[in-house]
Amino acid sequence: MQMIRYLFASVMLFVPFLQTFASDLKDSASLGFDTYSDNGDVQVYSPTFSLMKTLSKNWLVGFKMRVDLINAASIKNGGRPYVTDAVIGASAKDGPDDVRYAPTLMVAYSDGDNALSGGVYYSTENDYVGRAFFANYVRQLNEQNTALGIGVSQSFDKWDPVIKRALPNDNRNETKVDLSVNQLLTPTWSMQLVYSYMYSEGFLSSPYHYVIQDSFARFENYPDKRTGHAFAIKGVTLLNDQNSMNYAYRYYTDDWGIKSSTVNVEWLTDFGDAVMSGLRLRYYTQTGSDFAKSVGTYNKTDEYFAVDYRMSAFDSYDIGIPLTYKPSVTSDLSYSFSVDYYQTSNNDYIQNWYDKPKLQAVYTTLRIDYEF
Repeated sequence: MQMIRYLFASVMLFVPFLQTFASDLKDSASLGFDTYSDNGDVQVYSPTFSLMKTLSKNWLVGFKMRVDLINAASIKNGGRPYVTDAVIGASAKDGPDDVRYAPTLMVAYSDGDNALSGGVYYSTENDYVGRAFFANYVRQLNEQNTALGIGVSQSFDKWDPVIKRALPNDNRNETKVDLSVNQLLTPTWSMQLVYSYMYSEGFLSSPYHYVIQDSFARFENYPDKRTGHAFAIKGVTLLNDQNSMNYAYRYYTDDWGIKSSTVNVEWLTDFGDAVMSGLRLRYYTQTGSDFAKSVGTYNKTDEYFAVDYRMSAFDSYDIGIPLTYKPSVTSDLSYSFSVDYYQTSNNDYIQNWYDKPKLQAVYTTLRIDYEF
């Protein structure tokens, strides 16, 4: 009962921006370990660490570090094996194909009615450097029953392919703006509306993916600009002292012709005062981009060539089990674990690139949180 009540109380003030820590300024540290494995022979192992330190009643500074150890076996395209990275498609050597380091520095301010946070992010791997900043602001109104939020992030990334290929543009820049309103409708029901604007420019393809057909071969090529809009509605309902429901729907559309819908449902329940667990489900569906053709039907004269299955129409499903253990209400320690299974629908692009009819993956998270 205690954990569900605590969770619901925190979600009442919930902000859609994951980088916002200002709603509850506390000294804390966490250690985590995430894993990902799929039937395309990709494995990712990610240790994480974070430290948050209050400077005063209203100010907090924080540091987060994530390391991704990526292993990707040879993936087939047209029967020709080569090595590719799990995220951007590159591999420099056998064994661990890549190691990504991603530190984040942030600062947060809160005075009860106003919460402001911001920071900088940096990541580096063997062929890609990412740089970004983010800023979020939340205003509490109506005796803190209403929250208005805005979040902005901007990235300045750069490609450095491990193969000898001159790209038309080495840069990849992305802008995102989130606007939200959160309303406590009853003592046990909260709703949130979120609008997101996304803009990308630069080299938005992979330097390594390519199309092979009988008479020609071409590298993957996408437009150098992309604008997207997303609209989401989210809700949290406290069913009783032991049970709560989280649910969300998100619609996305962009000028590449992709339209998608995502439905999330999560049920959480207390098993005594120390353990909380439940079940979460996610369904995703999207249309294909305007330039994605059926596999094997591209022409030499085509301007754009798609290889990534995410440019085609497909569905995906996700089912997961979260688990949280807190020894007591007053304990400074808490432990959380989750496991999820992910699967796409059958897809010709997946068959062509991975030599599998669909992608299937299992990913896990493990975290220890300590407040001091």
